[in-house]
Amino acid sequence: MGRSMSHILQTVAELEDHGVGFRSLTENIDSTAPTWRLVFHIFRALGQFERDLIRERTNAGLAAAAARGLKGGRPIAVTPEKLNRARQFMAAGLNVREAAARIKISRSALYDALKAFRYNGRQYTVNL
Repeated sequence: MGRSMSHILQTVAELEDHGVGFRSLTENIDSTAPTWRLVFHIFRALGQFERDLIRERTNAGLAAAAARGLKGGRPIAVTPEKLNRARQFMAAGLNVREAAARIKISRSALYDALKAFRYNGRQYTVNL
């Protein structure tokens, strides 16, 4: 019926929203009975509590990492040296695809790097 307990509870809640009760023939569970409605509500509250705890811990971990000077995400593919070399290749007549292939980065990464360092139509050499 579901991938996890929270998924099952969500499915049962959606069924109840449409006026459909859930009844398991093998486990003797009936979501329309008052006792099982209480149990489902408690399970849903516990699931929400667990999600909130995970979110809180994740945010605390990210804040602690940022305080230590760490930055999450993938490493930057285009270093200032690669960007300057790509600009030199393009000034020599290569297109973006060819310049990206020469410095061994993707074409989209080079486009993103070029776009990030444009200001009022002029390009500046910057240190990342």
